[in-house]
Amino acid sequence: MDSIDAAELALSLPEVDPTRPSPARIYDFWLGGSQNFEADREAGRRAAGSMPSLPASAQANRVFLRHVVENLVAERGIKQFLDLGSGVPTVGNVHEVAQAVDPDATVVYIDIDPVAIAHARALLADNPTAHAALADLRDPDVVLNHPLVRDSIDWTEPVAILLFSVLHFIPDTGPATAATTGPDQIIRAFMHPCAPGSYLTISHGAPDDAAPQAQKDAARDYAKRTGVPVVPRTAEQITPWLTGLEVQPPGVSDIRVWLPELDDTDKPIVPFIGVLARKP
Repeated sequence: MDSIDAAELALSLPEVDPTRPSPARIYDFWLGGSQNFEADREAGRRAAGSMPSLPASAQANRVFLRHVVENLVAERGIKQFLDLGSGVPTVGNVHEVAQAVDPDATVVYIDIDPVAIAHARALLADNPTAHAALADLRDPDVVLNHPLVRDSIDWTEPVAILLFSVLHFIPDTGPATAATTGPDQIIRAFMHPCAPGSYLTISHGAPDDAAPQAQKDAARDYAKRTGVPVVPRTAEQITPWLTGLEVQPPGVSDIRVWLPELDDTDKPIVPFIGVLARKP
């Protein structure tokens, strides 16, 4: 057994249950991907039945991701990315955007879904500076000590920590176990080893004041089917997580403030908060 197999053994032992929907594969379905099962598609259709804007919201998040990653490489000189809760790699993912600007950019994807990681590894087989590791971002020590992270990321140089469309699946801090580590603790743990000049970027689902009951119904059914809670949060709830970091313009803001072209009345989206913050 090599070091990667050993590091992932605890997570990879269970067989993938195709009847149990996965957030990563539901998201892939909304993006028009093919790495999903019928249970994922059914859960995605049911959630979108309650909130028809969800697929467009997923696509808008991908646009925001591409915008931020391109900016980090082209304008801020970032060459290393740790993408936490990366999901299934799709067209225009982090390594494609970053390496289009800088072919030597390093990307490590982290996800808890074995299907997402298996697909990522097949996709990245011929890419020497992009890797995918099976790990749980709620256990930062395990992620940071994973062989693919240790061997790929140089913590003496700036790194971008990416948390796109994932922290709203993590409730606030509960008992002190890895499975209940809250978003604020996760952020602190991953930013701690980062060199000055590193960045944190987040996209996070927000309360939908235009359709609050539909959002509650969709979140309740989603949690029932996947076993994963959905916790929309406001900018005011997210801002304290960024203590000690320099929040970049336009601040802790709706992604439609970052990218006004996303505010398309023909395809309304669920509110999502976007963040880019620098470690001084």
